Amino acid sequence: MTDTSTEASPRPELPDRLSIDVRSPHHVRAVFAHDIGIRFNGKDRSDVEEYCVSEGWVRVPAGKTLDRKGQPLLIKLKGTVEAFYR
Repeated sequence: MTDTSTEASPRPELPDRLSIDVRSPHHVRAVFAHDIGIRFNGKDRSDVEEYCVSEGWVRVPAGKTLDRKGQPLLIKLKGTVEAFYR
């Protein structure tokens, strides 16, 4: 009899800096196979486009504003950043 249970693949270590933009050198595809959470200054954020734990910042969209290439205009917020798997 074969084991049909699906064993979760091991989660890769979360990098110090991560971006959801596939064109960025800080995009790690293996990490996005799992659900990631970002806690910024003690509050969970779901709108983070990029983060850096060691430098203590996140980039989030500035409302509905778009840049000239049609991408959301991002602002950098500084504070305490924690990345975790949900």
